[in-house]
Amino acid sequence: MANFEARARWANLGEQDQDGIRLSWNVWPATRLEATRMVVPIGCLYTPLKDRTALGLQQPLGYEPVVCKGSCRAILNPYCQIDPRGRVWNCPFCLQRNQLPPQYGDITPHSLPPELLQQYTTVEYVLSKLPAIPPVFLYVVDTCLDEDDLKALKDSLVVSLSLLPANALVGLITYGTMAQVHELGYNECPKSHVFRGSKEYNAKQIQEMLGLAGPGAGGPGARPMPNGPSSARPVPAGSTGIQRFFMPISQCEFTITTILEQLQRDPWPVAHDKRPLRCTGTALNVAVSLLENAFQNTGAHILLFSGGACSEGPGLVVGNELREPIRGHSDLEKDSAKHAKKASKFYEALAARVAERGHVVDIFAGCLDQVGLMEMKKLATSTNGFMVLSDSFNTVVFKQSFIRVFEKDADGFLQMGFNATLEVQTTKELKVCGLIGPAVSNNKKSPCVGETEIGIGGTNAWKLCSITPKTTVSIHFEVAQQQQVQPGPNSRGLIQFVTMYQHSCGQYRLRVTTIARSFADVNSPDIAASFDQEAAAVLMARIGVFKAENDNIADVLRWLDRMLIRLCQKFADYRKDDPMSFQLAENFSIYPQFMFHLRRSQFLQAFNNSPDEMAYYRHILNGEDVNNSLIMMQPTLMAYTLNGPPEPVLLDSVSIKPDSILLLDTFFHVLIWHGETIAGWRKAKYHEQPEYVHIKELLDTPKADAQDLLLDRFPIPRYIDTDQGGSQARFLLSKVNPSNTHQS
Repeated sequence: MANFEARARWANLGEQDQDGIRLSWNVWPATRLEATRMVVPIGCLYTPLKDRTALGLQQPLGYEPVVCKGSCRAILNPYCQIDPRGRVWNCPFCLQRNQLPPQYGDITPHSLPPELLQQYTTVEYVLSKLPAIPPVFLYVVDTCLDEDDLKALKDSLVVSLSLLPANALVGLITYGTMAQVHELGYNECPKSHVFRGSKEYNAKQIQEMLGLAGPGAGGPGARPMPNGPSSARPVPAGSTGIQRFFMPISQCEFTITTILEQLQRDPWPVAHDKRPLRCTGTALNVAVSLLENAFQNTGAHILLFSGGACSEGPGLVVGNELREPIRGHSDLEKDSAKHAKKASKFYEALAARVAERGHVVDIFAGCLDQVGLMEMKKLATSTNGFMVLSDSFNTVVFKQSFIRVFEKDADGFLQMGFNATLEVQTTKELKVCGLIGPAVSNNKKSPCVGETEIGIGGTNAWKLCSITPKTTVSIHFEVAQQQQVQPGPNSRGLIQFVTMYQHSCGQYRLRVTTIARSFADVNSPDIAASFDQEAAAVLMARIGVFKAENDNIADVLRWLDRMLIRLCQKFADYRKDDPMSFQLAENFSIYPQFMFHLRRSQFLQAFNNSPDEMAYYRHILNGEDVNNSLIMMQPTLMAYTLNGPPEPVLLDSVSIKPDSILLLDTFFHVLIWHGETIAGWRKAKYHEQPEYVHIKELLDTPKADAQDLLLDRFPIPRYIDTDQGGSQARFLLSKVNPSNTHQS
C-alpha cells in the first residue's frame, strides 16, 4: 500500500504539471452507492491552458484533430486501440470503429503521431478555421473621482494602450452623471454621443442613437475590419458604422491618448451632503449594446473602472443622499436592502447578454467604500472577467494588477484566450454532475450527463468567455453503475476534456486532455491510498461557496461539519470512547485542518467583510488552482529568527514571539510582522552598524521572500510591514488560531 501511495502521489504531481489536473480520488469505487459512502465526491480541478513550456510540450500540432464519427465526438487519444494494418481505431468512449485519415497511412506500432503517445495525454491543435478578428477592448471610465485619483487612473490607461497588440480594436466610454461614447474615427475635434444617466435604454434604442441600426452600419455579426485581423488599411475620417467607435490602436493611439489626457472630472455639481450622480448601469448597458451589435462570438473585453457605487439610473445600488448608507450583511439578512434585488436583476440580465455573445466584463474598483461588486458580480463570474478591488486607483495594488492583465508570452502574444468552450466526455462508467467556476452552461445534453447536479449542471459543455493559463475550473462526477459488480483487474474509466478557444494571435485552437483511472473493489486499500487531500479540500470549498450563494451560511457550515465527521468515521482508525486513539492516514491527516480554516475564512464568514469583499474573494477562489486556493483557505506562516534558517510554523498564536519575524501570506495580503524585540533593534538602528550585519540579514530575508511571492500573483496582494502591537498587526491576529489569549 505504501508503494501504491508513493506511485499515486508521483503520478498526481506529474499529471498536474503536464495536464493541469488533480482529482480528489485517483482510484474509483465500482458502484454509485460505494462512491457516496466515500463522502468527498469524485471531482477534479482542471486548468485547460496550463503552461507546459518547461516540459517542452508547448508547441501546438499544425493539423486538424481526428474526431470519432459516433455520437460522442471524442478526439483520438493515447487510450484508443489502433489497428495500423487496417488503418482503423476504436473509440473508448462509444466503442465506435473509425477509419484513420490518409495522412496516418505510414504509422506503425513503433512510429506513432504525438496524440497517440502516452506522454502526450494533453495535445493542442491549430484549427483551420478562418482567423478571428483582432481582440476588442472597450474602456468604460468613471469620471466622478478626486483629481489625484483621476490623474492616476488616466496615467495607467495611457500606459495600457502601449501594451495592446498593434491590431487590437479599442473603444472608449466615459461616464458620470451622463454616459459618453467617444468617436475615435473623427479627427477634426473631440466628438461623443451622450446618454442620459437616469434613463433606461434598450439595445435597439442605443444602436439607433449611435447610427448603428441601418444597413451598412455594422449590423449583427458585422466585421468592422474589412480585411480581417491583418488589415492595416487606414480608417478615413468621418467613417460610418462601428468603425467610428472602434479602431486599431495603431491608428488611433494619439486620438485616444489625447482624449484621456484632457479628461476632466464630471462637471455636474455635487452638494456637500450628496454623492456624485454616477450612472454605472447606463454606461455598462451602452457598452454591451455597442459590442453585441457588431462583435458576436468575438473576443472582446469591457474594462470597467469604477470609483464608487452606482447612484443614478438603472443598476442603482445606493441613493445619492449621504445619509443613506450602502447595504451591509445585516441589511441583506433582514431583506431591508431596498436597491439590492433590483440592481442584481439588472446586472444579471446584462451578464446573460454579454456571456451569450462571448464577451467579457473586467471590473476594476478603486474606492475605500463599497462600489456594488455584490450586485455586479455576475458580470465577471459569468464571463471569467478580471476583478480587482483596491482602495483607490493611486495604489500599487491597482496599478500593477492592471498592467499584469496585458502580460505577454515568449512570442509576444497576450496571455489570454477568448470565447472558449469546454466539453467533457466520459466512458459509460461515469456521469458528469456539473462545473463550478467562471463559466456558463452551453445547454448541451449528452448521455454522459448525470442526474445529480453540482454547480452548473445538466450539461457536459460550458462557455468560458475568457481563459488564461491560470484559469482553473472544478468538474464533478458520479459513478453510473448502480448494481453491485466486481471490477475486473484492468477495469478503468476515461475522461476527456476538449477546450476550443481563440488565441490572441487570431488562430482558433483546440486543446485535448484525456485521463484514465482504475476502478477497485470497495474493500481495496487502493481507494483510500489514492485520496488527494489538497484537491479534495479545494473541491469541497468550491461546493461550500456555491451553496453559500443561495443557502444560509449556518446551514453550509453544518453541512461541512457533517461531511468531515462522516469522512473521519469512514477512514480514521479509532477506539470508541478513546479520543487519544484517533488516527488518520498520512494522506488524510491535514484535511480536517483545511476544513477548520475554511470555516473561519472570509469565504464563509461575514464578520469583518463587506458584501463587496466577500463577492471579490469568492470570485478569485473559483478561478484559482489548488496551491493558490489552499493559501487563501489556510494562509502560510514563515518564522525568521537568529537561531536558524527560516521555517514554516503553525498558523497559531503560539508562533507569535518577540524575538522572531513572521511572514504571513494570505494570497490577498503579504504581511511582515516584527516581534517586540526585533522591532526595538530596528528602531535603535542596530542593522545599520557593521558589527550587527546578522541583524541586517535577518531583516532583509523576509522582504526578499515577500517580493518573490509578489512576482506572478494576480491580483497583486496588499503588502504590509508592521510591528508587534502596531495597528496593522490585526491582519495577522485575525488569521491565527487563538490558542493563547490575553487571559492565558
